[in-house]
Amino acid sequence: MPKQALIQNVSRRGFLKGVGAATGFVVALQFLPRGAFAAETYATGAGEMPHGTVNDPHVFISIDPSGTVTIVTHRSEMGTGIRTSLPMVVADELEADWSRVRLTQAPADEPRYGNQDTDGSRSMRHFIQPMRQCGAAMRQMLEEAAAREWKVPVSEVQAANHEVVHSGSGRRLGYGDLAQAAMDLPTPPLDQLKLKKDAAFRYMGKGNISIYDLDDIITGKAQYGYDTMLPGMKFAVVAHPPVVGGKVKSFDASETLKVPGVEKVIEIQTQDPRVKFTPLGGIAVVASNTYAAMKGKEALKIEWDDGPNASYDSAAYKAEMEKTARQPSKIVRNEGDPEKAFSAAARKVTAEYYVPHLACAPMEPPVATAVVGNGQCEVWAPLQYPYGAREDLAKLLNLPMDKVKVNVTLLGGGFGRKSQADFAQEAALVSQALGGVPVKLAWSREDDIQHSFYHTVSLDHLEAALDEKGKVTGWLHRTVAPSLMSTFMPDPKHEHSLELAMGVVDVPFAIPNIRCENGEAAAHTRIGWFRSVANIPHAFAAQSFVAELAHSLGRDSKDFLLELIGPARKLDIGKTGMVEEFWNYGDPYETYPIDTGRLANVVRVAADGIGWGRTLPKGHGLGIAAHRSFLSYVATAIEVAIDDQGNLSVPRVDTAIDCGFAVNPERIRSQIEGAAVMGMSSTMFSEITFEKGRAVQANYDTYEVARIDTSPLDVRTHIIPHGYDVPASGVGEPGVPPFAPALCNAIFAATGKRIRTLPIGGQDLRAI
Repeated sequence: MPKQALIQNVSRRGFLKGVGAATGFVVALQFLPRGAFAAETYATGAGEMPHGTVNDPHVFISIDPSGTVTIVTHRSEMGTGIRTSLPMVVADELEADWSRVRLTQAPADEPRYGNQDTDGSRSMRHFIQPMRQCGAAMRQMLEEAAAREWKVPVSEVQAANHEVVHSGSGRRLGYGDLAQAAMDLPTPPLDQLKLKKDAAFRYMGKGNISIYDLDDIITGKAQYGYDTMLPGMKFAVVAHPPVVGGKVKSFDASETLKVPGVEKVIEIQTQDPRVKFTPLGGIAVVASNTYAAMKGKEALKIEWDDGPNASYDSAAYKAEMEKTARQPSKIVRNEGDPEKAFSAAARKVTAEYYVPHLACAPMEPPVATAVVGNGQCEVWAPLQYPYGAREDLAKLLNLPMDKVKVNVTLLGGGFGRKSQADFAQEAALVSQALGGVPVKLAWSREDDIQHSFYHTVSLDHLEAALDEKGKVTGWLHRTVAPSLMSTFMPDPKHEHSLELAMGVVDVPFAIPNIRCENGEAAAHTRIGWFRSVANIPHAFAAQSFVAELAHSLGRDSKDFLLELIGPARKLDIGKTGMVEEFWNYGDPYETYPIDTGRLANVVRVAADGIGWGRTLPKGHGLGIAAHRSFLSYVATAIEVAIDDQGNLSVPRVDTAIDCGFAVNPERIRSQIEGAAVMGMSSTMFSEITFEKGRAVQANYDTYEVARIDTSPLDVRTHIIPHGYDVPASGVGEPGVPPFAPALCNAIFAATGKRIRTLPIGGQDLRAI
């Protein structure tokens, strides 16, 4: 939800020291606790709080005498463009010339910069309003300074493209010329801010701003985690236990120490109950370069104690999940009288769907550089949750928080994996063991894929009761999956309410009798975030099942989906007795209800985009699916082409997204295109399987992802237009869930073959 804010003029308080931002006229934004009111928090009309009550502000904007605007960006950049989009909002309200805006990345410091956990597709929806307020306050202060300089009413002046203009005389003053005078002015109270109307936006909603770091990325100047270099730095890699929960029984490093460049071998202890994302443990090899460290790691002789997960086997576990899914289990949503609906049904349809473990596998594997010595720690790393990393490092090293500094580099992909900073902890432990020598610790691709925090494996069982007219009168969705909460606490063996609200209990269909159940499933490996999390298996199951029902009834799948969604309405999902606990992505349901009208609309737009119902060549088929996730509505329509040998290609994808006010359309299109490639990867190729507790796949040759020749050829994005009055919602993740069911539904339309187990690769796709 838009946060309440307190805006302060902190020009003389030195808050920007240490982050590389310019001094001068500085305005900062403090987010208030939920439930507080800015009017109550202000102490004076001057916009300053009394001495002793000011907390560190959270967002900073400065203007130096040259007119350069510097915005401290507190979120991590991993390709979503949020490092650009949030400052763009400030610049729009400030009436700044984007070419004169500079960004500086905030270090990990949530008390000062606010929540820095870049996940959950929530950066824009949580920060757009405060960012607007901060920019507007600064603009009004510059206008006031100009009016005083010219001795005219402030109503006669207006900021425009980095200048303030006097309407009567045409006189102009640049922002740099006004910075000194604005420093002495009070900040306007929130109720006196004059936010722009939609028609006045210069950047928001336009898609006319490229990502800030684009030139550096293209030319190789951008600084990612691997690019950190420090004087005297050593390089390290770690041999991790092959089974989660395992540990070193004994090791022989004699051959390792003979490898040219290898300098030291250090054992990293397994597990630390104080730390959320504790290292796996193992043996670190330190060398003068990464290649030598890797060769030294290969020469290690280690005897492992595989621990309690040594018998984990994917095939056996799938059979166990199937058994659980076919039995009644914990009821998590109950509406109407499902038992009566199924007992009175003229016909019942049943199907099961399986999604394996997935690894995020970003192009840049985990890497961190650390210096630990003299009672201090400093880390440079590509992190999604830098403050969480800082907290864990302080606990692990027994240091006060103010003695730990975490610097955030650009991320070469994240998708959730880099929310966990176990690799940064490893680098810190090795540096500490070396007495404060700087250490860059790198994971290989094999390390990343075989020792990740995996997207959960999932088995979903669905049943529908049909009456004699073919109407769906009852719906049963039983899901079985290890919970990502097993990473944070003793394994609950049931999915958390936040996972169940990702496509299970929030089923949006106009069906009178609905029951959702959750079977028990123990975790035997590390479960973590993956782009769109539990929405992926749940949407795959539900949207595939809708198409199966349509086919069994001889109905068009798009028309049948719209019929199930029903009339436009806002679901009362939190009604007593229906759902015990409903999680709405951490935001109030009144602001972001489940709106079936918006869901149905994206279905129609995607279908129209791809030309639903048109005559297709032989071997071609169309499929469609829709899903609400991260408070946005997305429908994907896919055309597939399958030749006589069963080779599949995707000539066209049309995706409609309703994410409320579309702040940065260029980045929205980019995210939808990326979601199509990632959806293609996980649907067609990617899976992690386990044998004897060990991940089988190790690199892109065995954990395949879509490449240029297997990616969708033409991805078209249809953004549903809204004004600012419709709150912005998630973008980075919602494009993924509808892709798998839409693709599988298209394959069925082309071949008559129904896909219920992912990935598809290896299955015979030749037409029946």
